[in-house]
Amino acid sequence: MTSPIRRAAAFALVGSLALAVPLAERIDEPAVATIAAVAPFLIVAGLALSVTKSSMWFTLFARPGDRRDGKLYGLAAFTLAGAGIAIISVGFGMPAYVYVGTVLLVGFGNLAGQIIRQVVGERVLATAGFVLGGAVAAVCGQLLTIEIAGSAIDWQLGAFLAVSGALIAALLREVLFKRDDALVMVTVSLLLWLFASLPVTISTTRIAVALAITFILGYLSYALKTASLAGMLTGVLLGLLTIVFGDYGWFAMLIAFFGIGGLSSKFRYDEKITRGIAEQNEGARGSGNVLANSLAALIAVLIAPASGELGISESVVFFAFAGAVAAALADTLSSEIGGLYDNPRLITTLRTVEPGTDGAITWQGTLAGVGGASLIAMIGIVSINELGVEGGIIILAAGVIGMTVDSYLGATIEGRFVGNQGVNFLATAAAALAGAAIAAIVGLPVQPL
Repeated sequence: MTSPIRRAAAFALVGSLALAVPLAERIDEPAVATIAAVAPFLIVAGLALSVTKSSMWFTLFARPGDRRDGKLYGLAAFTLAGAGIAIISVGFGMPAYVYVGTVLLVGFGNLAGQIIRQVVGERVLATAGFVLGGAVAAVCGQLLTIEIAGSAIDWQLGAFLAVSGALIAALLREVLFKRDDALVMVTVSLLLWLFASLPVTISTTRIAVALAITFILGYLSYALKTASLAGMLTGVLLGLLTIVFGDYGWFAMLIAFFGIGGLSSKFRYDEKITRGIAEQNEGARGSGNVLANSLAALIAVLIAPASGELGISESVVFFAFAGAVAAALADTLSSEIGGLYDNPRLITTLRTVEPGTDGAITWQGTLAGVGGASLIAMIGIVSINELGVEGGIIILAAGVIGMTVDSYLGATIEGRFVGNQGVNFLATAAAALAGAAIAAIVGLPVQPL
C-alpha cells in the first residue's frame, strides 16, 4: 500500500470518531453530552500537535506541508473541525446523521479517490471515486447514526444528502480549498443542514431520475469537452438540486442552457481564436463561468421549497428561475454568435468597436440571444402546467432584459469594478427580478411545482 493510501485510510479511521455524536445524544445531561461528543477529536488534536517528527504516527499522518513544518497541522485541523461541528450538532440542532455523514464522506471519499488515483492515475476517475466512495460512506454513516441514536430518516433524503454532499465536497476540493479537508467538512455540513431543513418531500422516482440524468449528462458534458472537470461537477450539482427542489420542467430549461451554451462555445472555435474572443481550455467552461450564470437560478431553486413559509408565490419564484436561465442562454448565444461578425457597436454609444469589446453588440448576436430566450420560454410552455403563451412571453421578456443589462454593464463597469463573471451574475439576477416582478404584477396563476 502506498503512503498516500495509508494516510487517507488513517484519516478515514479518525473520522469514524464522529460516531461519538449519536452516542452522546443518548446522554440526558447536555454538558456531559457535549463533552462526550467532542472529547475524542480534541484528544487526537492534542496528540497530533505533540508527536515528534521521528514518531511512526507522524510518518503515517504527515502531509507534505506537515513534513516542512514538523507538526501534524493537517490532522489537527481535521480533528478540530470535527470537534467544532460536533458542538453545532449536539448544541444547536444539526441532525446527527448530517454530521456523521459529512465527516465520513470526506474521510472515506478521500480514501476511495486516493486508491483510484494510485491505481489508474486519472484525475477524472479519481474525482469520480471520491464522489462515489464519499456518497456510500455518507449513507453508511447515516444508517449507523440511526441505529445508534434511534432516530429516523427517509432513505430518499439520505441518498440526496449523500450524493449532493459528495458533489459539493469534490467541487470545493477542485476549485477552492484544494486539500483543506477541514474547511470542506465545515462547508458541506452547513449546506447539508440547510438542505435537510427545507420542507421538501423527495419521492423515490424523483431521486432516481435525478441521479441518473444528472450523472449521464455530466459525463457527456465532460466527454464532449463543453465543460472542465470543475464545470462538470458544478453542472451536475445544479442539475441534481433543480430536479429535487424544483421540477423536471425546471431541469429541462437548465439543461438546455448547459447543453446549447456549451456547444455554442465550440461553434467556429478556430475563427474565434483568430478574433481573440474564444473561451479558454478549448471552449470548455469552468465552474466560475457555470456558477456565475446559474447562481441566481440556484437561489430561486433553494427558495422554492420554502416559498409558502416565506410568503412568496411559487409562481413568482418560478419566473425568477426561468428568467435567470433565459438570460444566461441569451447572453451566451449573443456573445458566442455575435462575436463572429464584424462592425459590432457599443450598446451605450452605438459607435463601431472591435469584436470582443465588452458591451459590444451585433444584430446577429442580438437575434441569437432572443432565440435562446425564446427557446427557454417554449420549453417552459411545454413542460409547465398552466404556463401558456402569456407565461412564455414573461420568460422571454426577462431573458432579453437580462441580456441587455449584461451588455450595458459590460460597457460601463466590467474591467473597472467587476469582472466578466460578476457581470454575468448581476445580469441574470436582474433577469430573475424582472421575471418575478412581471409575474407578480400580472398575477399569472401558475403552479410550477
